[in-house]
Amino acid sequence: MMEFRSPSSRHARLSESMNLVSQHPIYWIRVASCLALVGTLAAVSYAQELKVTLLGTGNPRPVMSRFGPSIMVEAGKEKLLFDCGRGATQRLYQLKIPFSEITALFLTHLHSDHTVGIPDLWLTGWVMGRSTPLPVWGPEGTKAMMEHLREAYAFDIHIRGDVDTKLPSAGAEVVARDIQEGVVYDRAGVKVTAFLVDHGEIRPAFGYRVDYGRHSVTLSGDTRPSENLIKFAQGTDVLIHEVIDPEAFAEAVSTDTQEQRKKIIEHHTTPEQAGIVFTRVKPKLAVYSHIVPPDVPEVIPHTRKTYAGPLEVGEDLMTIEIGDKIEVHRAAP
Repeated sequence: MMEFRSPSSRHARLSESMNLVSQHPIYWIRVASCLALVGTLAAVSYAQELKVTLLGTGNPRPVMSRFGPSIMVEAGKEKLLFDCGRGATQRLYQLKIPFSEITALFLTHLHSDHTVGIPDLWLTGWVMGRSTPLPVWGPEGTKAMMEHLREAYAFDIHIRGDVDTKLPSAGAEVVARDIQEGVVYDRAGVKVTAFLVDHGEIRPAFGYRVDYGRHSVTLSGDTRPSENLIKFAQGTDVLIHEVIDPEAFAEAVSTDTQEQRKKIIEHHTTPEQAGIVFTRVKPKLAVYSHIVPPDVPEVIPHTRKTYAGPLEVGEDLMTIEIGDKIEVHRAAP
């Protein structure tokens, strides 16, 4: 005959069983393990935040308010530098970032305002303690440029490495690579994807996307409105995009001819055009960098004609922390 137990009877037996289980040492070991796992997962989630620092938000004009184009992305122990314009090394020094901690340098294109700081980062980094080669990734021509830079500084490298202070020779080495579109770096959970953008006659020119854990940041590099950028930036947390204000640029630049100004404007993205890009990508935050000219008071009103989302005008040493929420910190004046 099948035995029937009332709900209250079953509840009592269940409670009794649970009491017996909870008194067993293995039970508490398993509870402690589960709590430790939860804590570990929370710590991992926190550790997988991205930190972006705008080292330089300017252009070829040598103004003090905006140094040359350069952005640092920190993910875990990786410190990745994107472009190395005028003053990038000084900005790193301001932040007390040891040059030896820069994991790799990625170049969007080979215009001088994006590369002029490389010898400083490379050789000053060597003088100040880097004992391993500097990895440099960039478009076709990057490897040749770095080989010629080594030739140009051969005397300095010889004296410091072989004669005078006898610095470790590996610190004066460069591992340079010409890249193509696609994943160009995948280490320690950090993935860097290069994608082609449209910088007029300057080809190839790249933007980059950095993914780490559940978060990402996309950097436009120099470009006019680019469908490929929109494609690769889908789902990104933060989109950092260049911008040019044509009217302000025409007023600020008296040395260029009208034709030269026209060509420069055509190679870049106006605020209204950038707004359309932001509207289509829908990042959690859009940020302007590589700002032409440096002082553009109308850039936000112009952008608002085509974009209503979160927007910041970048400043040198601005940091953007990308986690479950996005926090922007401006450098103290």
